[in-house]
Amino acid sequence: MSTETIELVGNIPQDLSVNNGDRFLFISRDQRAYTHGIHKYPAKFFPELPRWIIERYSSYGDTILDPFMGSGTSNVEAAILGRNSIGIDVDPFSRMLARVKTTPLPNDEMESGWEKIHSHVLNYIEPAHLEGVPEFPYRNNWFQHFILKELAHIRTGINELVCREEIKDFFRICFSSIIRQVSEADNNCTRTVIRKKLQKKVEPGMGIRLFEKKTKHAMRGMHAFSNLCPEGFVLIPDDCDARKMPSIKDDSIDMALTSPPYVNAVDYPRTHQLELYWLELAHGSLQPLKKRHVGTESVSASDYKELHVTGCDEADRVIAEIYKKDPRRAFIATKYLWDMFANLQEVFRVLKSGSPYVIVVGNNLIREIPFETWKYLMSYAPELGYDVECHFVSEIINHYIKVPRKERINDDHVIVLRKQ
Repeated sequence: MSTETIELVGNIPQDLSVNNGDRFLFISRDQRAYTHGIHKYPAKFFPELPRWIIERYSSYGDTILDPFMGSGTSNVEAAILGRNSIGIDVDPFSRMLARVKTTPLPNDEMESGWEKIHSHVLNYIEPAHLEGVPEFPYRNNWFQHFILKELAHIRTGINELVCREEIKDFFRICFSSIIRQVSEADNNCTRTVIRKKLQKKVEPGMGIRLFEKKTKHAMRGMHAFSNLCPEGFVLIPDDCDARKMPSIKDDSIDMALTSPPYVNAVDYPRTHQLELYWLELAHGSLQPLKKRHVGTESVSASDYKELHVTGCDEADRVIAEIYKKDPRRAFIATKYLWDMFANLQEVFRVLKSGSPYVIVVGNNLIREIPFETWKYLMSYAPELGYDVECHFVSEIINHYIKVPRKERINDDHVIVLRKQ
């Protein structure tokens, strides 16, 4: 075991020697390559890590599962590497984004669609009234009226295209990628909040200009991805989540790879609430969607009237300490582990015998008490029939997430499990 951090830039060598407890600093060069840079998404994989894991632990033509798909980074890399993949996520925005990023598009169809949309967008004349703007909570607080009109104009141009839905969805994601920037919300916070002290400037015409800029970049990325992507499929079902995947057969997956949410770290529906509303993937309250997420903070007071146990002795001792300070946070941590253990069991079901499950997960500080998720997963996994093959650390250097310094997650722990 090395006590020093090994720094690597760009692609990770396939023959890299990895021992238990090793520490690495992987510096990414491809975070905006191919379709990875189409849309901002918090706490996502940097592409080189899943690329290296997929090449190291699977073969061409294998089927890869990511049960906490997020923005689909591992699915993009699997497709480029000639693997089939399945991506699971409870969030409808995540599923739409990942489908767009992993669906190769013929250049002529993409260019034809852009020519029509571009012509429509450039002929924008500000209307007297709001038309084509969806209704959603606090809409007029989030956006100035002139921006609402620009966004509605762009969205109308996309919806009126006569083409395949895959082409429309590509441009819808390009449209979605500018929504936070032209809103009154802080661009870089995972919570969608307005911060007056930022004195954010949103000017007339900004929506039109940004849409053109972002779409041109996304089209270059899609062109590069489509040229590289060999035959294969990416399946993103709507009827699954990480704890229950009924459409995936027993013993059918060659490898699983994921970076699950951190306990109470990112409220994804709140992060993408404006995008969800404009894409009409949500209406009204987001509370029901929040409750479905692993790591959610949406819990009821009746849930934490008493201390619960997870079945992992080490975790239960820590949760008991948290409970003394904050029963609600203790239950959030408990439910997170219930969900993660359910995921371990479900992935075990669908994996072929001898196949690996690689988990990249961070720790948390809950009421100033360290909550070491990787230890609890490694401790519980053998009870389900996994062998623990390896564990090492990947240091984090880029933070899209704005969190207090003492609560910031600086290390990801990479756990390699294997179904016996």
